[in-house]
Amino acid sequence: MYKMDEMNLFERLGAARIVQLSTAFYNRVYADTDEWFTELFPEDKYQAVQNQYEFFIQRLGGPQLYSQRKGHPALRARHQRFTITQKHVGRWLKYMNDALDEVGIAGEDKELFWEFLFDTAHFLQNVEKDGSRIY
Repeated sequence: MYKMDEMNLFERLGAARIVQLSTAFYNRVYADTDEWFTELFPEDKYQAVQNQYEFFIQRLGGPQLYSQRKGHPALRARHQRFTITQKHVGRWLKYMNDALDEVGIAGEDKELFWEFLFDTAHFLQNVEKDGSRIY
């Protein structure tokens, strides 16, 4: 359980800001020129943005948009086909941190959300530095 689960962060941030966050994040992802990173993401940027903001809205205490459209999030299962290294995690977190700053999610709201984002990004890492699979 995360500290953010003790409140409804969705109500504090609002749907519009969460959509802005996902858009700002994916603008960075799709501007990236490193194929080792960008190959993890679908060709359809709009779909990527929608998947993320629906998941975030749901996870932060809003309507169950993601589950209604796609079923249980099952993050590891949905990401296991990709090779996700510590390097991928670092780049993802940098872009997410920059996006949080861009849309003005700051202070306690950022701290609470960041704890979840940081843990989740590392949870999805599935390859060690030596190339061996974690899961």
